[in-house]
Amino acid sequence: MAGRYDKNPFDEEEEEVNPFSDPALRGKAAGKSKFGGGLFSTNNPSAPPASNSRLSPLPPEPAGFSYDREAAIDIPLDTGSGGSRYPDLKKKEKELKAKEAELRRREQEVKRKEEAAARAGIVLEEKNWPPFFPIIHHDIANEIPIHLQRLQYVAFSTFLGLVLCLLWNIIAVTTAWIKGEGVRIWFLAIIYFIAGVPGAYVLWYRPLYRAFRNESALRFGWFFLFYSLHIGFCIFAAVAPPIVFRGKSLTGILPAVDLVDNALVGIFYFIGFGLFCLESLVSIWVIQQVGMYFRGSGKAAEMKREVARGAMRAAV
Repeated sequence: MAGRYDKNPFDEEEEEVNPFSDPALRGKAAGKSKFGGGLFSTNNPSAPPASNSRLSPLPPEPAGFSYDREAAIDIPLDTGSGGSRYPDLKKKEKELKAKEAELRRREQEVKRKEEAAARAGIVLEEKNWPPFFPIIHHDIANEIPIHLQRLQYVAFSTFLGLVLCLLWNIIAVTTAWIKGEGVRIWFLAIIYFIAGVPGAYVLWYRPLYRAFRNESALRFGWFFLFYSLHIGFCIFAAVAPPIVFRGKSLTGILPAVDLVDNALVGIFYFIGFGLFCLESLVSIWVIQQVGMYFRGSGKAAEMKREVARGAMRAAV
């Protein structure tokens, strides 16, 4: 049996070199491996030397071969029309630009007219009252000077008071008609309401509103004329003598006394009498306050000068 330290028959014969003896021999010893590596070793002298240890580069890929990672190609859907969709879009774009320019021009024209009207003192009134069904323009808080707003609110209350008086007059006269007083007084009560409410707004309330807003002396004169007629009508309705209007068509004190036998009708007429009396008293206070402001602000002298200039222009 072979010994424990016998020489391996497969080892290559290697020359024993002292690595510390000669530098050249050290290099030789360092370049050799102790182990042969067998069949796959690169130090095998029987194997031919490799010409180049690097792998040759792969051939370039053909153009357009990118494994479906290219950007999406926009293919027109309207292929049957021969590409006529693009000119249509251009045409629509031009039309939209033309409409936009026209709207901008109209907006500038409206703005220019508003500025010209504002410089001329013309106020564009937008209907805003009553809020649920706007029929008139009314904005005391923003258009009337602060020192005149309280007086304007009281004047507006007299306008609403007249509406209430004439409406209650219709109710009371309707009750009297049902009790046998005739239909003619009911028709007269309807006429008072239809003519009185818009007439009061046009003839004296709107002139006072515009006079306070624009400080116009002539509008003050218009207000004084027709508000005096309003006060006279309220006083006459509170009495209701049967001399001009037919008897019981107004809820005055005289018809109320005449109808006291019928309790319900008499009560309704007395309530109407009280409403007309209250309307008369508040209206008298309003015309006094407006007159004091008119004289104290110099509007009286201004109105006289305007009247004089108007008379001279008419004479010329």
